[in-house]
Amino acid sequence: MGVSVVTFIGIGSNLEDPKRQVLTAFGELAAVPGSAVRARSSLYRTPPMGPSEQPDYVNAVVELITRLPPHELLVELQRIEQAHGRIRGARWGPRTLDLDLLIFGQEKIDNDTLQVPHPGLAQRAFVIVPLAEIAPHVEIPGLPNAATLEKQLSTTALSQLQRIL
Repeated sequence: MGVSVVTFIGIGSNLEDPKRQVLTAFGELAAVPGSAVRARSSLYRTPPMGPSEQPDYVNAVVELITRLPPHELLVELQRIEQAHGRIRGARWGPRTLDLDLLIFGQEKIDNDTLQVPHPGLAQRAFVIVPLAEIAPHVEIPGLPNAATLEKQLSTTALSQLQRIL
């Protein structure tokens, strides 16, 4: 394990009691080897991105300090998803738990298994709003900080978010 790195993990669920799935994931992320949760956002209810014939999502963001390298952290995130019964099916389809590595320190990674910062991060209100809540001034490689990105979101995108916890 290496030096501690500040990372941000996006969490989403719209199946099998999504609120419980997200709250449980908070604890499981805290138990990732060499890692600790430093902050967690409120929970937000959001409409699905993609096929609309599915339930609304519950989304949140966690600030995770880790000593794991990025690909090892990704393996841990996928292990947690699988423990929640995640089945990788249709893109943007319903899921019990989705954990996305949004930011890994100041690294830019783009390979077959991982893209960081997460693609589309800047346009997704369900990521930017909870991220700005816990880390408004976080530096995102190649992008403005979270607070600036939040100001750039459309009023339509913002109106679709409902803080639930």
